[in-house]
Amino acid sequence: MTRRYTVVDVFSAEAMRGNPVAVVLDAAGLDTQSMQHIARWLNLSETTFVLPPGAAGADYRLRIFTPATELPFAGHPTLGSAHAVVAAGLASPRSGTLVQECGSGLITLELDTDDGGDRYRLRLPPARFAAVSSDATAELQGAIGAPIDVTAAPALIDVGPTWLVARLDTAERLLALKPNMHRLAALEVSLGATGTTLFAASAGDATAIEVRSFAPSIGVNEDPVCGSGNGSVAAFRRERGLLPAGRVDYLACQGRCVGRDGRVSVTIEPVGTIWIGGACVTTAEGVLRL
Repeated sequence: MTRRYTVVDVFSAEAMRGNPVAVVLDAAGLDTQSMQHIARWLNLSETTFVLPPGAAGADYRLRIFTPATELPFAGHPTLGSAHAVVAAGLASPRSGTLVQECGSGLITLELDTDDGGDRYRLRLPPARFAAVSSDATAELQGAIGAPIDVTAAPALIDVGPTWLVARLDTAERLLALKPNMHRLAALEVSLGATGTTLFAASAGDATAIEVRSFAPSIGVNEDPVCGSGNGSVAAFRRERGLLPAGRVDYLACQGRCVGRDGRVSVTIEPVGTIWIGGACVTTAEGVLRL
């Protein structure tokens, strides 16, 4: 039995500089165990499986797996899978819009080809906040080996995956981090978090930021460029009053510590809706022989 798959680099127009997602294009008939086995073997931060839609209004259904577990939603796999589905002719945008069905419900995506390349953006599911105790904050600082900025209290933010989000004082400190992954994984498990996303302001720009995302508790020590993590940071910045009022557009940089150079476009509308987007490029195509 064979299954077609592609690897799409997300958040970069240049191959091998963004975050790759493997997209199995004809996943009908695969059970959960087989999908998890394939994701573990491919060993990317996420592998997705495209299925016929089951919900009215959806163009396709997507299941998303890390090497260790299934996720209800994730950002870069959603964007990369949309690119792969359109390129394979499995769905066509209606007025530039696609609707993905996944564990978190229906996700709206928009396609923009005005610049000659493929850029997708997704509307983030509504964010839900939970407070983080002082003991958990202290353990986070111990696990990453650096102080965090407690003037903006860390939070757990659920956008499908649940991210522990905190701010550091400088991008230089953020980029120098070498977390203790065992301690960080234990903290994530204790909090019910999928992973930890940390950010700091970029020098010379009032809104641009540097981001790093860690998820050792689900088998991904560092996610090169993370859509849901960036979405959680956007929700955090708005909730904590770290951004100006009204519509905000900014750029997040992520991936330099793992040899990548991702660029995440973030839009926060005045009503609070968050859009996460970036470029997508196909880097590999192949066949799985199962």
